Amino acid sequence: MHKIFEDRHRQFWILHTLGWLGFAVVGYLGSLFQEMREAYIFVVVLDAYAGWLLSIPMRYAYQRIWHWAPWKMVLSILAMAFVLSCIWTVVKNFNYWEIYRHGYRPDDWIQYFRQASVGFYVMLSWSGLYFGIRYYQTLQLEKQKLLTASNKAHEAQLKMLRYQLNPHFLFNTLNAVSTLVLINEAETANKMLSRLSDFLRYSLYKDPINKVALQQEIYAANLYLEIEKVRFSERLNIEFDIAENTQQALVPSLILQPLVENAIKYAVARQSSGGLISIKARKFGHDLLIEVADNGPGMPQQPDTAPDGGGVGLVNTRERLAALYDKNFSLVLTPNQPKGVKVNIRIPFEVEHNDEKLA
Repeated sequence: MHKIFEDRHRQFWILHTLGWLGFAVVGYLGSLFQEMREAYIFVVVLDAYAGWLLSIPMRYAYQRIWHWAPWKMVLSILAMAFVLSCIWTVVKNFNYWEIYRHGYRPDDWIQYFRQASVGFYVMLSWSGLYFGIRYYQTLQLEKQKLLTASNKAHEAQLKMLRYQLNPHFLFNTLNAVSTLVLINEAETANKMLSRLSDFLRYSLYKDPINKVALQQEIYAANLYLEIEKVRFSERLNIEFDIAENTQQALVPSLILQPLVENAIKYAVARQSSGGLISIKARKFGHDLLIEVADNGPGMPQQPDTAPDGGGVGLVNTRERLAALYDKNFSLVLTPNQPKGVKVNIRIPFEVEHNDEKLA
């Protein structure tokens, strides 16, 4: 049924026919109250059929005047409704006299136009319905175009934000591999390239628009951290504390990577003894709570706008969350205890089940 009404041409014929059927039903019910003879039903049917035929040309005429100036359009509608109502009135009266009054003919020709005002009112009503429905269809079409354009812009924004994450990390890793090759650490360089390949494969195959299970993001974050662990060796310690009931929770792809990158850049890399990065996830009511914490020197000054930060990090993450969840999220940066920085994210808890997302 929905597909039938998507075809505007077919929709016109359905509504046009239903409208004149409704006219016939109303006319017949009115004849019952006036106690007309059964022969009157043929008059009603012929009148409705004549109206059905005569109003069809109005559709094609109205299509031609659709873009005319309003005053021209109104005058054209009134003129066409008047002419067709006069023709219809003559047909109606002829049907009534021929069928119900057994071939009666009036002496005065003006009688053929008796009750022309009723026909004029019906034709104007048909015109009003036609333009009302067409304006509604046009409005819905414009809304659909606007939504499509908005969605395309939304998707482009998400993809742009997601794809900002890779270059900075990729350049750092390749520089590290180059350094390892120069100092004849081929085995270590090979290990780093292998993990880099797995991480890039994950990041490229995951659609930036779609959300993925948290356990997949933990896998990606672990790949990233394993690459960094090759660089920092024993200086980098990692802890995961992911609640079992959050494993299948849906999160934006690569949402953890910039947070972990910040922790390495501002905590692990700046301490000769290295540092600890912990990632936690919990379900709280209808929300998913994610925490990325480190034990570095403390909160940096404008971590996202550091010269080597590439303009990504917390700002990028906040913009992606805003694009996906509107205002139904939070991202808070606070001091960790006893030292370090902690990033807390709250988003709606969603899981994927039977190809449907359930809150």
